[in-house]
Amino acid sequence: MKILVVDDHPVVRAGIRRLLAAEPDMDVAEAASGKEALTLARARQPDLIILDLNLPGMGGLDIIARLMHDKPRPRILVLSMHDDPIFAMRSLEAGADGYVSKNAPPTQILEAIARLAKGQTYVGPELAQQLALWNLRAPNHPLKDLSRRFLEILRLLGDGQGMREIANALGIG
Repeated sequence: MKILVVDDHPVVRAGIRRLLAAEPDMDVAEAASGKEALTLARARQPDLIILDLNLPGMGGLDIIARLMHDKPRPRILVLSMHDDPIFAMRSLEAGADGYVSKNAPPTQILEAIARLAKGQTYVGPELAQQLALWNLRAPNHPLKDLSRRFLEILRLLGDGQGMREIANALGIG
């Protein structure tokens, strides 16, 4: 199985590589940015991409949207620090096949990879319960109605980027 790990933190990439080293027949490549991820994904055509949402420049939701048009389309597992159900929901709506929090135990990541390899969808158990109750508890969540583009702009603003940097990152005027 060819896997591409996309995260801007070298220690996270190394940890996932080490976790997968014990598994048979895994060819693991790494990318530290969205642009590098798209280039490697199209060159290597991985079976699975393990993707962080918070990346410099192009964010994970934009990467997912761009990969949806690729043939063959890789399976995408989002591995994120965000454990709010809005991020899981948006990732799955964008086309991700699974979502796991970075707070999850390593065995959960391995289980997610195994399920995605079988063509199934996977969401971590705690987050799955929150998603199931999402509409009952938080129908007016302030981020719920934001488009993917506005959510990405909000993320970049939260990273401290100015309007010019955001425009350059998103390719807009």
